[in-house]
Amino acid sequence: MNSIRTYILVLFLAFGLQQVQSQSYHFKTSGFSVLEKNEKGKWGQWSNLDLVNLSVILDTDKHRIVVYSQEIQLFSILDYIEREENDTDIVYSFMCKDNDGRECKLSIITRKKQDNRKQLYINYDDHIIVYNIFTV
Repeated sequence: MNSIRTYILVLFLAFGLQQVQSQSYHFKTSGFSVLEKNEKGKWGQWSNLDLVNLSVILDTDKHRIVVYSQEIQLFSILDYIEREENDTDIVYSFMCKDNDGRECKLSIITRKKQDNRKQLYINYDDHIIVYNIFTV
């Protein structure tokens, strides 16, 4: 009986350690909005929040972030920016290149005063996309 318990404990630890070593974080989206610059270079208004259920994976082993939208958005991580924290937010940012080779900054922001709500911001020079996300 003890050998069965030991075997189960070893299996549990092996699977647990395997997940700890894997640096892949899985999220789902619940909605998104877009902000664009107008012809004069000024920021307009955020679009209405559209409900959307997509998968997002941050894979630090492969140095990429993937948004599984209708057209897959693949962001290669060029640089990991130091974590920032203040009274309201915790921010993890990454300098990236997208599928088309355009540079952008992705940020995963946890809103501490909003029940730790998470958002993914994809910042380009001329537009910003925000996804409301949650961990799965």
